[in-house]
Amino acid sequence: MKIKVRAFASFREILGKELDLESRDDTTAADLLAELASRNKRFKEAAFEESGQLRDYVLLMINRKRIDPQKDLLTRLHDGDELAVFPPVAGG
Repeated sequence: MKIKVRAFASFREILGKELDLESRDDTTAADLLAELASRNKRFKEAAFEESGQLRDYVLLMINRKRIDPQKDLLTRLHDGDELAVFPPVAGG
């Protein structure tokens, strides 16, 4: 199945604007993030703690709906889904 990953702000600089990833039918949001981290060391360092846990400030959306990384990382993804990844946002 194909999942679209959209990255924003500094994550866009690391991953690019959009990626289309092929994945297994039972792929979860956590699996997809782990795949991105294994492919890109800069993303791994920016998005994950040394322990492997997703950093608290990373915001995620599946199909334009925000998910709680503490509860929803095991959400199964489906063909055509979109995972958006946001780093912390600063304003001024």
